[in-house]
Amino acid sequence: MNPLTATAIFSTLFMGTFIVLLSSHWLLTWVGLEMSMLSIIPIIINKANPRSTEAATKWFRIQATASMILMMAIISNIMLSGQWTEFSFTSNFPSILATIALTMKLGLSSFHFWVPEVIQGILLLPGMIILTWQKLAPLLILYQISSSTNPLIILTMAITSIALGGWGGLNQTQLRKVMAYSSIAHMGWMLAIITFNPSAMVLNLIIYILMTITMFSSFYLNNNTTTFSLSTLWNNTPIMISATLITLMSLGGLPPLSGFLPKWIIIQEVIKNHVTMLALSMAMMALLNLYFYTRLIYSTSLTLFPSSNNMKMKWKFENTKLMILNSFIIFLSISLLPLTPLGINS
Repeated sequence: MNPLTATAIFSTLFMGTFIVLLSSHWLLTWVGLEMSMLSIIPIIINKANPRSTEAATKWFRIQATASMILMMAIISNIMLSGQWTEFSFTSNFPSILATIALTMKLGLSSFHFWVPEVIQGILLLPGMIILTWQKLAPLLILYQISSSTNPLIILTMAITSIALGGWGGLNQTQLRKVMAYSSIAHMGWMLAIITFNPSAMVLNLIIYILMTITMFSSFYLNNNTTTFSLSTLWNNTPIMISATLITLMSLGGLPPLSGFLPKWIIIQEVIKNHVTMLALSMAMMALLNLYFYTRLIYSTSLTLFPSSNNMKMKWKFENTKLMILNSFIIFLSISLLPLTPLGINS
């Protein structure tokens, strides 16, 4: 991609999200979402092929439908309240429409079908952007309107997203689809807590983004796209094996790693609000995610690729891909548990 073109596209992408972050006006918020949505399409089809074109088409159609529903919710709210502020809804109808539109953009149940297909059809770096940066704007809007959303709809979508994110990833061998179903499950955890404690959702989002970027960076550094290709990591980057293993454990929410912190806080908040069965169901369905994370760990660190002895020292060859911040984000992905008191007190 031409450097000038890339600068314009990424500037529009970041500016759209920042407009949503800084705006309290529904029209500006909608414009920011559209800027962010349209600017990601050239990134998806940068190296054009039939699969990336199909993925970009699916992305555009789903996101455009969600934007249309959100605009309908905005117009309905203006007709009923006469104001453009986005902090509350005066009626259930625009609130439900906005919730549906935002969950479509996030890929939550039952609008999750596009997420694995789009992520599988594109490269690793665009996939990382869709699963991290593109989640910020819709989640921020949900954060601002959380007081006027329907708790029953939110919790139903949350629990079904956690279940589908776990079941869907069980039989996957493609790493991008595994990360897509992992994203669906994590979005379900964030949606479950947004009704009770929106600040905990922000903490969960930050840690999720850190862990997802770490995993995509590891896959990109070693050109891994399938679980079978992970078995070659021992010959290529033996040090990266341990880091990937620990990050996967953190992504599954095992203590004493960073991924345990948001799950602990969310379950604690749900129990405080006397929804014990919901907390129990979420904890049990988290084991589904942990299973396919464990399978990746087995493929990464407990399997040696069959090769001759002269291939055992491939790690001595220099890797041309430079990931300057890789060590830093790996450290953050596994060592943030001491922030637990700060997260609980907030």
